[in-house]
Formats: sequence, structure tokens, C-alpha cells
Amino acid sequence: MLDRLNPERRMRTCPRVVKRARHNSYRVKRAADVSVTHASPPTIQLEGLPAAA
Repeated sequence: MLDRLNPERRMRTCPRVVKRARHNSYRVKRAADVSVTHASPPTIQLEGLPAAA
């Protein structure tokens, strides 16, 4: 069977939170939950693939 890679969770630049807590279990937005505006597109790194020829 194929073993899947499970890397550690990394810090999100835009955390998934809600502004108001209603009848759910979502995280509520706090002062530390700020979005980051990036200057360039993301760099995608695929692990486990052979290097490009």
C-alpha cells in the first residue's frame, strides 16, 4: 500500500476564521488573525517527484 506524506500543518497567511460566533464550532477572529498581502504568486513545490530533465 502507498504511504502518504503527512507534513506538519503550517501557518496560514490568511487564517480561516469567522467574524461572529453563532451556532457552530468555527474559530472566532481575533486581533492576531491578520491577512498578509503577498507581492508575488505562490511557489509550488511537489515532493516525491523526480527532478525535471
